Amino acid sequence: MILPFETMKKISIYLLAIFTTFSSVLLSEEKNMINSEHQYNFSIGNFDFSDHKQAALMFGFQHQNESLVRESFLGNISPITGGFITENSGAYIYTGIEWNLNIGSLLFTPSFSPGLYHAGDGKDLNHILEFKTEIQLSFAFSEKSNIGISYNHISNGNLAKDNPGANNYAFNFLKNF
Repeated sequence: MILPFETMKKISIYLLAIFTTFSSVLLSEEKNMINSEHQYNFSIGNFDFSDHKQAALMFGFQHQNESLVRESFLGNISPITGGFITENSGAYIYTGIEWNLNIGSLLFTPSFSPGLYHAGDGKDLNHILEFKTEIQLSFAFSEKSNIGISYNHISNGNLAKDNPGANNYAFNFLKNF
């Protein structure tokens, strides 16, 4: 699917703003004096890209406390909390778990998060409780920063009579502080 020019223009502007905001941190030679174990994931993407009538620009934020990471045979597992808003005043807040599987400088991250959804002026998913399943592939371009792309599906799991769901993708900037 090819995105319309205006959508690509918006994505480019927001990505530029995100990278500009954090460029001083990325290029700084100062060492972080505080031993912080927090990862923040900033994202911009397309909400419900598979439904052309309901598609909307989406901005997201996610937090992971790396001091809560647990090692397992599946990679490390950690809790996440986050949310996103759409250009149509839709909003979703969630908390869940993610698995981080290192593949060299690539990081494969599937996750599952139940959350609360508000349609705003956007797509009605027919229930306040929605479930987000996501896969993300990111590349470590420095010791504390990754860029990546993710795909997620949000669904009410047939809690309501109708379960339209939403397919979303996003470009991600992950930063450890």
